[in-house]
Amino acid sequence: MRRRIIAGNWKMNMTKAEAKAFMLELLPLIKDAKCDTVLCVPFTDIHRVYKLALDSNVKVGAQNVAWADKGAFTGEISAEMLLEVGAEYVIIGHSERRAYFGETDESVNMRLKQALKTGLKPIVCVGETLEQREAGKTEEVLSQQIKKGLEGVTEEVIIAYEPVWAIGTGKTATPEMANETIGFIRKVAKELVGEVSILYGGSMNAANAQTLLDMPEIDGGLIGGASLKPNDFATIVNCH
Repeated sequence: MRRRIIAGNWKMNMTKAEAKAFMLELLPLIKDAKCDTVLCVPFTDIHRVYKLALDSNVKVGAQNVAWADKGAFTGEISAEMLLEVGAEYVIIGHSERRAYFGETDESVNMRLKQALKTGLKPIVCVGETLEQREAGKTEEVLSQQIKKGLEGVTEEVIIAYEPVWAIGTGKTATPEMANETIGFIRKVAKELVGEVSILYGGSMNAANAQTLLDMPEIDGGLIGGASLKPNDFATIVNCH
């Protein structure tokens, strides 16, 4: 089922004290928001943000989850651990995880199945590099990421389209480009899991959010840098 979702991805930012200050400033600004609002925060912030968000319209998510229940996986974190401290959502397969930490479509699929098995709501990221787009391979790359990442999955997922060339660079796909590409993603995903919410994750900010969210195929945003600024994030959340 399609619904408006604005998810913040804090990445490796915010101490517990900074997270508390952020939440105290943000919550009054978005108390009347009509969309689903999610903050995907560092593991050490999850419980603090969860407690601060109680009785609010903000849900909490993690930025990664292991594919196993438990075991000798140094540096990983299990779905049970995330649920225990208040996480409800989880980002899987972010481009930075793929680029810096060796994530593959196969490992994305394993993590996705584990998240769904345990009740976490996954936000699965897909996206092409600048080289792939310029070579005309955007649809080929995205189709492979979706089909391999969602292989064997029938449950509802959220997909975030993040053109790698537009993350943290200040570059943004035009609303028309983003809409067209997300339309293609929707077509591929619909054959596998049915109708899904698809977020745009390429440098959406307070200035361009409304124009992007007005596009018929874009259901929301996965927000990076702007999610670290309460006023900017609130502006995006409050878009109609």
